[in-house]
Order: sequence, then structure tokens, then C-alpha cells
Amino acid sequence: MKTHILYLLVLIFFSSSCKTENNITFDLELNPEQLEVFGLDYISTALNERDIAISPDGNHLVYTLGDYKQTIRSLVSIKKKGVGWGDKEILPFSGNYNDIEPFFADDGSKLFFASNRPMGEDSTRTDYNIWYAEQVNGKWSNPIALDTLVNGPGDEFYPSVSSNGNLYFTATRTGGIGREDIFVSTFSKGKYSAPIPLDSTVNTKTFEFNAFISPDEELLIFSSYGRVDGLGGGDLYYSKKDKMGKWKKAENLGEVINSDKLDYCPFIDIPRNNFYFTSDRAKAPEDRIKTVPELTNEANKVLNGMGNIYRINMDKLNLN
Repeated sequence: MKTHILYLLVLIFFSSSCKTENNITFDLELNPEQLEVFGLDYISTALNERDIAISPDGNHLVYTLGDYKQTIRSLVSIKKKGVGWGDKEILPFSGNYNDIEPFFADDGSKLFFASNRPMGEDSTRTDYNIWYAEQVNGKWSNPIALDTLVNGPGDEFYPSVSSNGNLYFTATRTGGIGREDIFVSTFSKGKYSAPIPLDSTVNTKTFEFNAFISPDEELLIFSSYGRVDGLGGGDLYYSKKDKMGKWKKAENLGEVINSDKLDYCPFIDIPRNNFYFTSDRAKAPEDRIKTVPELTNEANKVLNGMGNIYRINMDKLNLN
């Protein structure tokens, strides 16, 4: 009898221990009326998460996962599997270098991202540049860097592509307005034009970065640091085009979205009408920390000040 009970206990232990990640589910179709941490304890964890991208069909999700100091940053992929989701996997072309800021273009078969991997034959080059990889028959191609007209000698970050192929990205370069600016490179006949900075209704003398462009190029959401109306460590702003096709003066998204910490990396899941972004906000302990285990527990909580991904119904942004 004791042997039988022991066998059952061992069986229960191993069956619970062998549960795979795809037992965890999250629903992209939900439209939360209030701001929520997305994928709590599964996508948003005690590590650094940021830069989410969702394929148009809603079957593929990619985000950046980094260690505590963000010395290691890789692109993590999760695909739909039946009624739930499959395991988290590092993309096959990621993991050797710091790869960040994914963006699905076209039908979701092309993924743009920023990386500090060497460009061309210059193995000493470690600046961030914009790359893309294509998925053909379920397999990813080797990444290709955009040409040097876009990828200059400095850093290029946060690619976002409209439906006509125009590329918006972040850079600091000659001809810019501030210390970091948002640039656009138009796409025509299979080539990108020389990038130009957006005008002073968007870019200022401080920092503008991480811009998401809507497919129709009518809405831009981006981060900025150093503005007089900022709430803290960097806020999210938006601009819409006027009847003449010019960008209106950017406005702060307000306290519904922004905190006194860094809020950045915006993404709109257009088909499902949800707004995502990254925030470094934290939840302070309610009582005095009395023991080392208590301190360790606080350090390993999801809301420990490392980057997490947040989500809210797009309608709650109340864009004018």
C-alpha cells in the first residue's frame, strides 16, 4: 500500500513538473478598459521586456527580452498553437548579438529590427543598425542590413514601416533638430531615399525616439524626454496629420498612459484595437523590508523597475 501511494506521489510530481509553457494562455482579442501588465509572469517577468510586435493575423508575437542589466538582449518568438500559444523561443537568427525592437511589415512575413551585429566585412562595427529577415515556408532567412543611406556610422533604432513601405526610425545625425530625432525614409521603386528628420511639431531640441507609425501614416506615437510638459523619465506623445498632410504639434498622452518613470516603445495592434507600450514603473513595498529574503523577493517581482509591457484598449487614449 505504501509503495502504491509513493508511486502516485512520484507520478503527480513528474506530471506537474513536465508541464510545458504552452499550457499558459493569453488573449490578444481582449480589450482592457484599464491599463494592465500584459502577459503577467509569462511575457512580463522580473527580467527586462520591451518592444512588442504582433503579426497582422494575430498568430505570432515577438518581443525583446533582456537580462537585468540589458547586456544580453534577444528577440523572443511565441506562435499560436491550437487554442493556446506555443513555447517562448529565441528566433533562430537572434542570440549572438543584441537584437531589439522588432516590427512586422507586409503580411507579417518580414520582420524589421535593430541590432549591433557587424555590418558587411567590418567586424569591429558595433553600432546599432536596422536589419530585416523574411519568413519563407515557415523558415527565417538570414538577416539583411539596410544600405548605408539609412544605416549611417552612428546608431539607428526602432524601425516602423507604413503600408507603402516608408520607414520611420530614431537616430542622432547631422541635419537633425535635437539630441535624438525621428527620421523618415520614403520607399520608392524598391529603394529607400535619404532620411529626413520630421519637423519641429514632432522633433524638438531634446530627445525624441521610438516612433510607431500607423499603416496609413496618419498617426505617429513616440517617446520624448526633456519636454516641459513631461511627467517624469520620458513620456509617450502623439501627432496626427492635418488636411494638408503636415504633422500637427505633438501632445502628451497624459496620465492614463504616462508615469513618472520611462514610458516608451509604443505599438498599436490595429486589427484588435489595442495599444501596447513598455514602462519602467515599479511598485514600492508597502512595509519596511526587514530581512534579506524579503529584499530578494521584492527584487524578483514583476514590478521591480525593469521594463514590462503594458496594454490598454486603443479607444481609451482619446486621441483628438
